[in-house]
Amino acid sequence: MGRLEGKVALVTGAARGQGAAAARRFVAEGAKVVVADVADTEGKQLADELGPSAVYTHLDVGDEDDWARAVERTLTEFGALTVLVNNAGVLHFSALAETTLADYERVIRVNQVGAFLGMRSVVEPMSAAGGGAIVNVSSVEGLAGMPFLVAYTASKFAIRGMTKVAALELGERNIRVNSLHPGMIDTKMVQDAAGGAEVDLSWVGRKVALRRVGRPEEIAELALFLASDESSYCTGGEFVADGGATATHALKV
Repeated sequence: MGRLEGKVALVTGAARGQGAAAARRFVAEGAKVVVADVADTEGKQLADELGPSAVYTHLDVGDEDDWARAVERTLTEFGALTVLVNNAGVLHFSALAETTLADYERVIRVNQVGAFLGMRSVVEPMSAAGGGAIVNVSSVEGLAGMPFLVAYTASKFAIRGMTKVAALELGERNIRVNSLHPGMIDTKMVQDAAGGAEVDLSWVGRKVALRRVGRPEEIAELALFLASDESSYCTGGEFVADGGATATHALKV
């Protein structure tokens, strides 16, 4: 049997990058997966690629009504909802003094409000199923700050904190909630925020202990562990996959 046999997962931001890698890995391990995103064309293509174990649904994670529809679609298609991966996110680089309120609010709406609405939306269906697992994708920027990422860092710290509150409230319902903290991962979101696909990110990788940038598939492996019963005594925790970025301090040369 697969490691997620019998599980039904809703993965946000699943059309590409870390979300797509998680969706593929989950299906490979026996889960039924709802691929949720605003990128309809890419999301539908992925669901088609994954076959009968996956369906696509449009989901703007900052919209309450979209969440209600996504949960209902999950229950209609697969009869239950036992895993949520709050992966959808946006990245915005700008100096604090130059960050507009609109840009700040856009990041908070997707990253922070999206995770909140996602957790709130699955409490009842997971309780009805006898329990479940929520994986909130934060970041190393949810553990420490980084210049030019004031909105992103704020949102990722918030996810880390909300995870702990949810874990405390939902433990009695047998719902586990953990935060996942990737470092620099080679995804289109990062490339776009850094200036486009032609931008060379290898110099960032050389700054961490493993001397390379991470791959979405490596984050998917950690998400798989947190979604599975292998992590049955893990809740309210912070799980880091960053190549060693947080093993040092600012005086490193």
